[in-house]
Amino acid sequence: MQSRVAGGKMSPKITTELLKQLRQVMKSPKYVQEPVQAYIVPSGDAHQSEYIAPCDCRRAFISGFDGSAGTAIITEQHAAMWTDGRYFLQAANQMDNNWTLMKMGLKDTPTQEDWLVSVLPEGSKVGVDPFIIPADQWKRMSKVLRSAGHDLVPIKENLIDTIWTDCPQRPCKPLITLDLSYTGVSWRDKIVALRSKMAERKVLWFVVTALDEVAWLFNLRGSDVEYNPVFFAYAVIGMNTIRLFIDGDRMTDPAVREHLQLDSTLEPEFKIQVMPYGSILTELQAVGASLSPKEKVWLSDKASYALTEAVPKAYQYLTPYTPICIAKAVKNVSETEGMRRAHVKDAVALCELFNWLEKEVPKGTVTEITAADKAEEFRSQQKDFVELSFATISSTGPNGAIIHYKPVPETNRMLSVNEIYLLDSGAQYKDGTTDVTRTMHFGTPSAYEKECFTYVLKGHIAVSAAIFPNGTKGHLLDSFARSALWDCGLDYLHGTGHGVGSFLNVHEGPCGISYKTFADEPLEAGMIVSDEPGYYEDGSFGIRIENVVLVIPAETKYNFKNRGSLTFEPLTLVPIQTKMIDVSLLTQKELNWVNDYHQKCREVIGAELERQGRLEALQWLIRETEPLIRVQ
Repeated sequence: MQSRVAGGKMSPKITTELLKQLRQVMKSPKYVQEPVQAYIVPSGDAHQSEYIAPCDCRRAFISGFDGSAGTAIITEQHAAMWTDGRYFLQAANQMDNNWTLMKMGLKDTPTQEDWLVSVLPEGSKVGVDPFIIPADQWKRMSKVLRSAGHDLVPIKENLIDTIWTDCPQRPCKPLITLDLSYTGVSWRDKIVALRSKMAERKVLWFVVTALDEVAWLFNLRGSDVEYNPVFFAYAVIGMNTIRLFIDGDRMTDPAVREHLQLDSTLEPEFKIQVMPYGSILTELQAVGASLSPKEKVWLSDKASYALTEAVPKAYQYLTPYTPICIAKAVKNVSETEGMRRAHVKDAVALCELFNWLEKEVPKGTVTEITAADKAEEFRSQQKDFVELSFATISSTGPNGAIIHYKPVPETNRMLSVNEIYLLDSGAQYKDGTTDVTRTMHFGTPSAYEKECFTYVLKGHIAVSAAIFPNGTKGHLLDSFARSALWDCGLDYLHGTGHGVGSFLNVHEGPCGISYKTFADEPLEAGMIVSDEPGYYEDGSFGIRIENVVLVIPAETKYNFKNRGSLTFEPLTLVPIQTKMIDVSLLTQKELNWVNDYHQKCREVIGAELERQGRLEALQWLIRETEPLIRVQ
């Protein structure tokens, strides 16, 4: 998106003409059977992905707001955007005055349904692309609208696509095969395990709609979506059939054919039928039509309304999390070892970066963009590096308060010895996915900055060191991270942690640590999540401390009702800047945690820096991991 500069801020996208065109299309018999009085533009794609390919960025195209979460609704008179606390500042900067920002999570903000009911004329029709709206959302909206006398209607052709003249092509890039040394389990064994879950629930068919679930099931990766090693495909698994819906010539690659055993004589139940990506709807309708009473098709309730509707209601079996999602979250020994290796490589790259920044920042030549590029350069020197795992959040001073900030030339700021610098970055390596945030000062932090940083650190430690019973859901740990901030009347407007994939999406379900969701699955040993409390002062600074942590069994003195306990082991091993810590605010237990953590960083990462001959970064690491001492 081209933007002009206004006072160091990006000026918003001008959307007057686009909205006019969209409103004409909303009435045009060429595209809609009857005129629609409102049109909903969700932010996902047909697979309900969080990160999407350029051809699916319809909400960003119509509004200018390009954060990863948000829903636009356009009526004859209004255009409104719903997004969450990570994006309030960004959305306000990127949208022009045709748009109203709806701040989700604040108590005066209406839901999309309630807002529609309040602005629509009687008996209105509300249109949406049925492939892009998840079934559970359709159900909820449709119910509220119907009770107010309106109708939610599926519009076959996406109306944004009709006015988006230079929409990019859907990507169709080559696939990567992963062998057992990375995955720990063959795709055949994954299919066997899935079928046993299907048999338990007396289900005949399972439809795989999420891109990371297709990739995980077949031990394949792709690069159709930036930062996410996935590819556009669906799969339908029967009790003795496997259908993979995928386009392009990527299935002619000999390595892929061999990996999927496409040319071998296999038992029929492992023979994969490859079908065109676009034929999923008709194939699913045929499956639906062939079912006898009591036979079921299993789908995620987040699957698109279009695919869910292809199966008659009586035969649908919908769950919030699929068995693949749950199996994928619990990493096996090969995946866990791969994740450990990836985090060691990542720490090496960051030790190099922070050593470089400490030398260069005082010269006044480093910007947010050059720092982000340097981080990528150091990461790319590591073995099995594939790409970044998300757009680097490299932010100094006031930009740090924009939670999902991404530096662009218009906002790019010079790093200095007078401001806090926040770097949230990560990479995809063939053996694992990383995501780490460190906040540092290259000069002398103020007492207030140190105080805030220390409250965030106390929250980070409270989660990391927590011991909790088996079966605990992540949202119960969210207030552990906030307690020190709450004590002083501070807080942050994002969740505390998300699941992390294994050379897959950096954000994955079904577990997380957040006040926002109560539908998360209980934490269990082998799950990998982030621990990332923060504090943000608009116009001044941002602080976040993030490690990726592995859920492990905990040894406890007693064992109530034999249920066992769990705790976390940090996989991220990057020093936490000690000059930002006000040691007087730490308990002895917290002080010991920091010293033990730094000792582990020094031992594990020190050995790898030495092995790679990165001796200057090693000296930096040794300086940064000196034990903290309480001054009496």
